[in-house]
Amino acid sequence: MDAEEHKLPLSQNPEWADVTPIPQDDGPNPVVPIAYKPEFIETMDYFRAVYKANEFSLRALQLTHQAILLNPGNYTVWHFRRLILDALGIDLNEELEFMSGISENNPKNYQIWHHRRWIAEKLGTDVASKELDFTKRMLFLDAKNYHAWSYRQWVLQTLGGWENELNYCHQLLEEDVFNNSAWNQRYFVVTGSPLLGGLEAMRESEVKYTVEAILPSPENESPWRYLRGLYKNDPKSWISDPQVSSVCLKVLSAKANHVFALSTLLDLLSHGFQANQEFKDAVDSLRPSNSDPPDSDLAKAICSILRHVDPMRVNYWTWRKNKLPLSV
Repeated sequence: MDAEEHKLPLSQNPEWADVTPIPQDDGPNPVVPIAYKPEFIETMDYFRAVYKANEFSLRALQLTHQAILLNPGNYTVWHFRRLILDALGIDLNEELEFMSGISENNPKNYQIWHHRRWIAEKLGTDVASKELDFTKRMLFLDAKNYHAWSYRQWVLQTLGGWENELNYCHQLLEEDVFNNSAWNQRYFVVTGSPLLGGLEAMRESEVKYTVEAILPSPENESPWRYLRGLYKNDPKSWISDPQVSSVCLKVLSAKANHVFALSTLLDLLSHGFQANQEFKDAVDSLRPSNSDPPDSDLAKAICSILRHVDPMRVNYWTWRKNKLPLSV
């Protein structure tokens, strides 16, 4: 198809003269008909015709391209495009290039990411590095793009490329320690990479890394959650590791941004941690002057403080306090 033919409406293009377009059937009395643009109507009418005829041809492939540009979310068009690509044996590396331009303009389109996964799965491990670089570009545009993160994790698990992933997470956290998506990815790598030995093997170094991230920004919830996750299914190690209780004490002693330090200490106490006088003094020093009378039970005292310093969750802390046993 030359450039001049491509610019012609399909109804005037000699290449399409043998095709009878099929209009959209909205029924005899559509309640709220959609005011489609003429180009969209014509493209979809011809698409229905080739779809109904199961025409797997280069012109049908080009037609799906046009339809996708008009509506990238049309899953039927994407499905038919895959059938054509398979039938014609089109170079899927070229299809990846086509996808990159479409993706940047539609970064949260489910059909686009599914199509890309289909291509990458067929191309195999040779494209792992390329696909990881692609998701980096997408995450640079939007660090919280769930589709990009989900696809990146699929690439790692299916095609490989784990070697530099922990460094990538570190780079993202160096740029923004509040990037909860990067913390989530770091946990995915530490627990899932076949190169690192698993959570227990990585725990000591990861706890040190996390504590160092907490101390400058104790108001950042993500590393606190990450720290707890490092002891998943192992509460004994969690309450006995002095690094955990120590970071709580340091933050409490600083008397600023201590909500997550208090809540972590509360969880530690609930699992059997025995706090010494230093912890009791640190908590008592945080008690607001207008708060309830001091409580001899440390866990209950923490709940009372949290009711004042974390008013968004006042009902939750009241519930936690009421659920505590008589002594912890």
